[in-house]
Amino acid sequence: MGLQDRIDRWLGGASRQLARKTSRRGFLARVGGLGVVTAGASALPLLPVRRAFAQREPAPGEPAPGTPQGDPNACEYWRYCSIDGFLSSCCGGTHRSCPPGTEMSAITWVGTCRNPKDGKDYVISYNDCCGKDTCGRCFCHRNEGDKPVYLPQRSNDINWCMGTREAGVIYNSTVSIVIGVATEDER
Repeated sequence: MGLQDRIDRWLGGASRQLARKTSRRGFLARVGGLGVVTAGASALPLLPVRRAFAQREPAPGEPAPGTPQGDPNACEYWRYCSIDGFLSSCCGGTHRSCPPGTEMSAITWVGTCRNPKDGKDYVISYNDCCGKDTCGRCFCHRNEGDKPVYLPQRSNDINWCMGTREAGVIYNSTVSIVIGVATEDER
């Protein structure tokens, strides 16, 4: 009799003995409880302790979230002064990140928006999110500082998804990323 046969016989006997002494529900409850305890103990340091409160606080230099200028889901949000499209924050992403399953276009248009909180002008990069169906929610069309198409880097009327690798040319939504504080030459 080989080692493998002895291990099989031992495991078979131990399984039958365990089956005689416990019910299926009791066994599954204990195994599930053990799994929760070990998984919960390892995830404990990762719990988002202050996350809910932090979302209500404005970021430094951001207008209050209760105002239209501070709400990323409103067209009046200060970063959207030159936006033309669907807001990523209404489509499953945020004002700075694309929705899952889409790809951010590397080719963008830029605008200069004034932050009402600090009164400074900021250069904003508007990146299209590409690859899924069109979002169709929270359409905003603001053309402050939009230039004619002969200045394509400042035009919001171009489908910028043509520059993506895998997503194709399907436009989903748009994000707005602060590049930096504008100087006189950038306006």
